[in-house]
Amino acid sequence: MNTFDNEVKQRWGNTDAYKESKQKTADYSADKWNDVNAGLDAVLAEFAVALKDGTTPESESAKSLVKKLQQYITDNFYTCTDEILAGLGQMYVADDRFKSNIDKNGAGTAEFISEAIRIYCK
Repeated sequence: MNTFDNEVKQRWGNTDAYKESKQKTADYSADKWNDVNAGLDAVLAEFAVALKDGTTPESESAKSLVKKLQQYITDNFYTCTDEILAGLGQMYVADDRFKSNIDKNGAGTAEFISEAIRIYCK
């Protein structure tokens, strides 16, 4: 278990989402993990394209991307409720590890996603 795995277990190990994720991903092979992570990266990259194209966080297309992200997380990891999604949106900008990873798609992408999620969840 790496440092990140330990942190995740410490922070969320007692949650239903964590337990569901461990169960849902237990049989994931290395190839499956690569595919799932690539799929998530592709969804995040769609936000970067939308931002570059001038999409605003309150637009219908941004809401559609947020819904797509939420469904992707639900399909591949755990049931991503609006409450969990709102927390993820905050973490995407508050945690520099997430922010820098997301912003590899383009500067400002993490803030754009965070704001789109905030609007979607309110």
